Amino acid sequence: MAQDDPRTLVSTEWLAAHMKDPDLRVIDASWHMPAAKRDPKAEYETAHIPGARFFDIDEISDLRSDLPHMAPPIEKFMSRMRAMGVGDGHQVVVYDTNGVNSACRVWWLFRLMGQNDVAVLDGGLPKWQAEGRAIEDMAPIIRDRHMTVRRQNHLVKDVTQVSSASKLGDYEIIDARSAERFKGEVDEPRAGLRSGHIPSSKNVPFPTLLTSDGTMKDPDTLRTVFEDAGVDLSKPAITTCGSGVTACILALAMERFGKTDYAVYDGSWTEWGAFPTLPIATGEA
Repeated sequence: MAQDDPRTLVSTEWLAAHMKDPDLRVIDASWHMPAAKRDPKAEYETAHIPGARFFDIDEISDLRSDLPHMAPPIEKFMSRMRAMGVGDGHQVVVYDTNGVNSACRVWWLFRLMGQNDVAVLDGGLPKWQAEGRAIEDMAPIIRDRHMTVRRQNHLVKDVTQVSSASKLGDYEIIDARSAERFKGEVDEPRAGLRSGHIPSSKNVPFPTLLTSDGTMKDPDTLRTVFEDAGVDLSKPAITTCGSGVTACILALAMERFGKTDYAVYDGSWTEWGAFPTLPIATGEA
């Protein structure tokens, strides 16, 4: 069971106990790789946790960028949240249909926008449904609420900053992709990308942070997973992955054991792997 913390991670038991709180807002942040051929919005419309709003990760992004689902401009985030009836004074709980996955991306986006009263549902919709808890297919009643946004620029890094960190070694760059992708032993799922990893980065595949039932491991165990991967936790961290989604699972895990000096490389390997002038490494970390 999660050690319930409304600013990081809460259990299904916690959410069930708070479902009638007037300032609770539940968000379905399900997202899948294109190859999965799944429509998260359609799945949401068929079955979701009562009162949940759907957060479209691909649409609530910076559509001016050629990269997928980059963090949106402040004004767009504010307007989309207002349209969803999510704003100041709300306790937000985010879930997804994979367990602990893309919900972490939306948790990080809220943090990036200066919103701290947000948690991921541990185990997500699979655990909620496995316990026989209520679902519905009705759209929620939306009541307008303003959101005050103060972007926290220290929580995100761009390619120039990551390149500097790779050369200087003043940050630990931590990659959430599988060991095979990190080592460059398999092709990337997105066409046109080189295989390998950012030089000097370490590998913590995101599934190593989860238990067999899809919930997140306890904070002490999470810390051990990072240490066993050779991560120097005394340094500030930059997390990366394929396109900035599972990197946020690493960010949440570090927040769980008290490490707060981290940032997400938003472009991740989709950006780094596409540019031939950026160096890559293969093999072990």
